[in-house]
Amino acid sequence: MREEEKKRTSQNSNWQRLMKKRWVFPAIYLASAAIILTAVLMFQAGNTETNPENENNNGQGPTTSYNEDDAVEVNRPVENFVMPVTDKNSAVIEKQFWDADASEEEQEASFVYYNGMYHPNTGVDIKMKDGETFDVVASLSGTVTRAEEDTLLGNVVEIEHLNGVKTYYQALSNVTVKAGDFVDQGQKIAEAGTSLMNKDSVHVHFEIRKDSVAVNPTEYFDRPVTALLDEEGQASEESSEPADEQEKKPAEGTDKPEDGEEKEGDEGTDSEEEEENVSYLT
Repeated sequence: MREEEKKRTSQNSNWQRLMKKRWVFPAIYLASAAIILTAVLMFQAGNTETNPENENNNGQGPTTSYNEDDAVEVNRPVENFVMPVTDKNSAVIEKQFWDADASEEEQEASFVYYNGMYHPNTGVDIKMKDGETFDVVASLSGTVTRAEEDTLLGNVVEIEHLNGVKTYYQALSNVTVKAGDFVDQGQKIAEAGTSLMNKDSVHVHFEIRKDSVAVNPTEYFDRPVTALLDEEGQASEESSEPADEQEKKPAEGTDKPEDGEEKEGDEGTDSEEEEENVSYLT
């Protein structure tokens, strides 16, 4: 019995001496932490599934592209067209857009005279009331597709938006963007200047185009870009009606012209319309 008690006493004393060492408790904590961390990593590795579609994307991680189409940002709010100036209250439209439905007086005022010829204005010329230069900003967010100097139009910047909508800025100076840049709405792209088409005032010539067709910018300022898309969609639906439905019957009291006859006043109409729709944008 005494021998067993001595052995127990000896073991207890050895354990107590060991526990009194300063490195014992830190070593126990470090070992416990290592065991727990190893267990967590092994658990995560066992539950991670590898997606074979994302293994060959050059280490860029999972993508949201399907059928090789580029991912599209869908949470960007729809923007309204804005005048391409920082202070629209100090700006005035010097020359309006040439509108086929406008009065004769308004049409005459919107012609651009250059090199002995009159051209319909395909945009609006904007200047400051005090005649000083000013910052020109992007009317909508988009990607710059053109930023270069044109002999006739001055410095030109073209910005592409969605679904064939583009905005054009001409007669610029000190251009701050280049082709390929993405610009936010209201971001400065240049300063106002002059061009050979309008050397009399410091201004910016601004255009809005849908599928290369110019529209009146003043009709879309402070309106969403979807308004232009909706109107273009309605126009395309009307033009897609069957030809026999679009044919107009001759008015009462008038005779339908025989084959080979030309209606009075039709001669030269096509050429006149082509002259009126000539754009000086190159």
